Amino acid sequence: MDVHFDPRSPCPLPSRSTPLPTTSEMAFPDPPRALLFDVFGTCVNWRKTVVDSLIEWKHRALNDASASLASALRLRASNLEDEDWGRFAQEWRNSYMTYVRGIARGDIPPSEYKTIDEHHYESLLTLVHDWDLVGLWRLTDIQTISLVWHRLEPWKEAPSGIRELNKLYWTCTLSNGNMELLRDLAKHGKLEWTHIFSSNMWDSYKPSPKVYLGAAKKLGLQPGECAMIAAHLGDLKAAKSNGLKTIYVERPQEETMDRDEAKREGFVDLWVRADEDGFVALAEKLGVDVDRTRKRGLSAGANNENVWKKGMTDAANSL
Repeated sequence: MDVHFDPRSPCPLPSRSTPLPTTSEMAFPDPPRALLFDVFGTCVNWRKTVVDSLIEWKHRALNDASASLASALRLRASNLEDEDWGRFAQEWRNSYMTYVRGIARGDIPPSEYKTIDEHHYESLLTLVHDWDLVGLWRLTDIQTISLVWHRLEPWKEAPSGIRELNKLYWTCTLSNGNMELLRDLAKHGKLEWTHIFSSNMWDSYKPSPKVYLGAAKKLGLQPGECAMIAAHLGDLKAAKSNGLKTIYVERPQEETMDRDEAKREGFVDLWVRADEDGFVALAEKLGVDVDRTRKRGLSAGANNENVWKKGMTDAANSL
């Protein structure tokens, strides 16, 4: 990959020695310089990984010969179907959303700020109590289960799509996940972003303006030189209100807002439909000459891998 280093950023800046094509597919007459990625639900399929893990841990507890489970508890856990664990996982996710929005809006005082890892653990304890499952798992098990968010599987095309986008753009997480969580997801899913940013860097969470504006400033860019990519219209509406470009990538079961209303409001600049190829389709819409012969999800060639590792190391050292 043809790269050079920009003094405003710790990571390699893809060269644009070849002008971007001006086809009807191009969404922006003035394309962004950096693509900021929401992660949970946009890049990774949190729901499947979390539900599968909860079901696995249920069976592990029920089959543990050394565990002394009360008969009523064993019966309750045994009667929980896969769909029930899907509801459990959604409640876990909803608790996260309530918490980060409360911090962003100032409803929760700064003294109660905690990392997402901390919140995931504490909210899981609450859910175990609320679902009357206390005693099914040891506290050490609950701690381990809470870290499933570090091992979420990416959407099928996400790794290859991000690599394609790296040819012309910076690719940067802008997630409410903490740094350790995001680095683990990048490694686990071979998600080769050029930068990893967490909302924790600004002691807040999206949709706080200081997260969107802080990311642009950290990159040495104006907000209009950045595009927020998300599968959640609320995230994009907040990003747009802070001057960023916006790209919506539809993902299954991720949206809670009315898509038709969002289209009427017009705060989405580019829309990637569910029947398109996610980030690979996005790369094509943004002028990348996509290599569709590369098998989805596999690691790229040595040159791209080395560039990514070097950039990630430099980025980590700069934070």
